[in-house]
Amino acid sequence: MSSKKNTREFVYRPPYNLFLITVGAALFSFGVQTVVSPQMFITGGVYGTGLLIYYTAGTLSPGLWFFLLNIPLFVVSWFFVSRRFFFYSLYAMILVSLFSICIEGDLKIQNQVYAAIAGGVLCGAGGGMVLRSLGSGGGLDVVAIILNQRFNIGIGRFYMAFNSLLLFAFFLIQRNIDLFIASLIVVFVSATMVDYMLALFNARKLVLVISDKNPAIARRLQEDLRQGATIIKARGGFSGKDKEVLMVITNNIVLKRLEELVFTVDPHALFVVENTFNVIGSTFGKRKIY
Repeated sequence: MSSKKNTREFVYRPPYNLFLITVGAALFSFGVQTVVSPQMFITGGVYGTGLLIYYTAGTLSPGLWFFLLNIPLFVVSWFFVSRRFFFYSLYAMILVSLFSICIEGDLKIQNQVYAAIAGGVLCGAGGGMVLRSLGSGGGLDVVAIILNQRFNIGIGRFYMAFNSLLLFAFFLIQRNIDLFIASLIVVFVSATMVDYMLALFNARKLVLVISDKNPAIARRLQEDLRQGATIIKARGGFSGKDKEVLMVITNNIVLKRLEELVFTVDPHALFVVENTFNVIGSTFGKRKIY
């Protein structure tokens, strides 16, 4: 119990958060500078806006445009989000800007589709690592979190709306369908990678067991797997008889052992598994407070 508590407390400590932000910012910037920018693609969000301005105006650098576009957003975040979130996000924004200026090179991926996928993976993995911290990568993350906290506007929905407008503007300016489709792939793969990074180590399995032997199954769970469970009172929809549903929250590693245990005790049990993105409270994850 104490080790789990220490782990949950560890994710709130500055060294862990600064590590995530530093590695994530470096990975994102590497993807942009060595794949996305040489191929003339754009990413989503404010950095993608900076790339579009850079391609159009030809002045400054994408990293500097990213920095300048972030200034008004960070002024807003100072008043609407916590100071901790502000400073972590500011650190991330400065690192992304600096890494984008310092990192030079071209991975020279010849196939445009391969380049789009590689760029999306690198940028998404980096952005996802930053978002696992108590801050953000700046830019659109700041606006999305403020809108979500204040007006309950879904973060994914806001990202989709903004990036759709950004890609449409990119197509109108560049008039190149190949670049537009490749950038669309970058944005899609990047968003998928962000979701994967956020779910990494957090995903749980919600198991529901319907059996007449649930008390015995619960005892075996505690004795054999050191696994807690909750028994929920229910009623059969057809028979009208009282039933007990055993609810267990576990992970992929223990899931197969749990299945074997249940059907060893009751071969006629009903075993239902649902994916859950995150579980907060008790001995599981701690609520993320910005």
